[in-house]
Amino acid sequence: MSEDWRVMLREKGYRLTPQRELVLAAVNELAHATPEQVCARVQETASGINISTVYRTLELLEELGLVRHAHLGHGAPSYHPAGHHHHLHLVCRDCGTVSQVGVDVAGPLTEAVRTAEGFEVDLEHFAIYGRCRGCAKRAQA
Repeated sequence: MSEDWRVMLREKGYRLTPQRELVLAAVNELAHATPEQVCARVQETASGINISTVYRTLELLEELGLVRHAHLGHGAPSYHPAGHHHHLHLVCRDCGTVSQVGVDVAGPLTEAVRTAEGFEVDLEHFAIYGRCRGCAKRAQA
């Protein structure tokens, strides 16, 4: 984890708290995780941190541009570090696996939407649902 986020917090008038550090570390370690998963990881080190603290911290970290979220299903959003390359989430409806692919594969789609509607697409929150390679093979068999 870069030290830049610590400087950013202080410059914006926020204190550097152990809770914030633990939540950001958990998001970085887990890569894609719900607030409940982040909370479980944080509680391995600090059992006194509750889910509401995790939610508030995730909101702040997203506001500061340190984490991003995507909706990968009907439940809570999934958070990932903002420093990762821009990507689309591929969600398997059969096994639940979440993988990722670069946003460049959606270039023709975003250009078509821009041309037709003048709409600038934000792919950071975009998830594509279908079957992963393994589940597709099993379904064909």
